[in-house]
Amino acid sequence: MTTPRIIKGLDELAAWIGKEVAVSDWLLIDQARIRAFAEVTEDHQWIHLDVERCRLESPYKAPIAHGYLILSMLPSMFESCMQIHGLVMSINYGLDRVRLPSPVIAGQRIRGRLALEALDAVAGGMQAHWAATIEIENGTKPACVAQMLARYYPSPTPN
Repeated sequence: MTTPRIIKGLDELAAWIGKEVAVSDWLLIDQARIRAFAEVTEDHQWIHLDVERCRLESPYKAPIAHGYLILSMLPSMFESCMQIHGLVMSINYGLDRVRLPSPVIAGQRIRGRLALEALDAVAGGMQAHWAATIEIENGTKPACVAQMLARYYPSPTPN
């Protein structure tokens, strides 16, 4: 298990602009996780759930993960490989330029790579623009590329 990178406040975070900050551990996307996601989202498309039909009809010959399942793993991957100290709160502000170039087949492992593209002042804090890439182990193309926006609000400093 990777030890998370500790960043001691927003000033230290600014030094990472233009650089890769962290890489998460590999995470197994198995059929049980895919099935659980289908139940929660009520997306029961056969390409995700019907192992036998996939074997016969799918070009992948096995079920694939929902694209939104892969995208939804970003916060967990982020938390597992990086911590920013000195914050009272952080907020997921949204996503830009999301693409899903390659499917994740049940049983494959994925990991996240995070690079800080920009850090802008917002009222009371900073907004980070993260380039997030989710790789597939032994894959030739990523499963997901996205720009994640996060807002960070520093803890008040003592007088």
